[in-house]
Amino acid sequence: MNIKTIASIAGVSVATVSKIINNYPDISEETRQRVLKIMEETGYRPSSSAKTLATKKSNLVGVVFAGKLNVDFSHPFFVEVINAFKKQIGLLGYDLLFFSNEKFLDRGEDYLARSKYFQVDGCIIIAGDEVERSVFDLDASPIPCIGVDIELTGPSSCYIMSDNRKISSKVVEHFYMNGYRDMGFIGIERPSLVMQQREEAFYSSLKQFSIDSRPEWKAYSKGYAAEEGYEASKQMIAQGQLPRAVFAVTDLLAFGAMRAFKEAGLRVPEDIAIVGCDDIEACRYTDPPLTTVKQDTDKIGRLAAMVLFDLMNKQMENQCIKVEPELVVRESCGALDIAGV
Repeated sequence: MNIKTIASIAGVSVATVSKIINNYPDISEETRQRVLKIMEETGYRPSSSAKTLATKKSNLVGVVFAGKLNVDFSHPFFVEVINAFKKQIGLLGYDLLFFSNEKFLDRGEDYLARSKYFQVDGCIIIAGDEVERSVFDLDASPIPCIGVDIELTGPSSCYIMSDNRKISSKVVEHFYMNGYRDMGFIGIERPSLVMQQREEAFYSSLKQFSIDSRPEWKAYSKGYAAEEGYEASKQMIAQGQLPRAVFAVTDLLAFGAMRAFKEAGLRVPEDIAIVGCDDIEACRYTDPPLTTVKQDTDKIGRLAAMVLFDLMNKQMENQCIKVEPELVVRESCGALDIAGV
């Protein structure tokens, strides 16, 4: 049983049956009820392909974790963003299709070709390291795309991220207001746009308060994991004299730093203060609980869904949408006693 058979039994065109399947209003109620009754009697259920052919919409959104060294479900920030996105885009009537990037590049395939093959209505692209050329081919295509932490410039694209410059300026201001003048930085060895913005803003904020930076108070991890933050912090420790406060560009790196400093016999925050970024759930349970800058993952995910929906309906033009971060003060950064200094 297929759409042609239903049309033949009802004595109408295939186009009429398609319109009824997809709830078009320009069909008489008599014809609609006759076709629906035949569908019920025959047990016919319209396939997604039948709906796609009729509306040129699949109601599918592709999910791309960009990058050869990609950040994926192992990173709490992106998990929370995708969960919020999934809920909101689901309310708008869309399902998600996750693209794998493990082997397809070796076969000469790309995201654009697969997006066309599966007839996705749009894509959400999550930033990672060493982003593949095919990601930007997808961005340059007419397929609507929303980027998270990745700059997209395509004709049907937008991107969304936290205001990363404000993240760093809030951290430096918090250190300064609590008496800290010797500040260090733990970043990423292969910085993405997001990490570059955080690093640049950190050092420009130091200058704003007439604070000098020292090269030995800067360390870079090879990746995003806590273990890599631990190794980067050991490099800083090996330099000798340490700063009194350290900003790690992600919470996971801050977790690794806390472990490294404690192993070196330092107390947090009495000997060295630490601030992270993301405000993942584990921050509440470290010892001491981690002061951090909250990225509003729920808002980022829901906004991404709404913007992509507008892009798919040609109601949005290319732009960057920034979400305001929030400093969350806990015990890893106490106030110094600077009275009389």
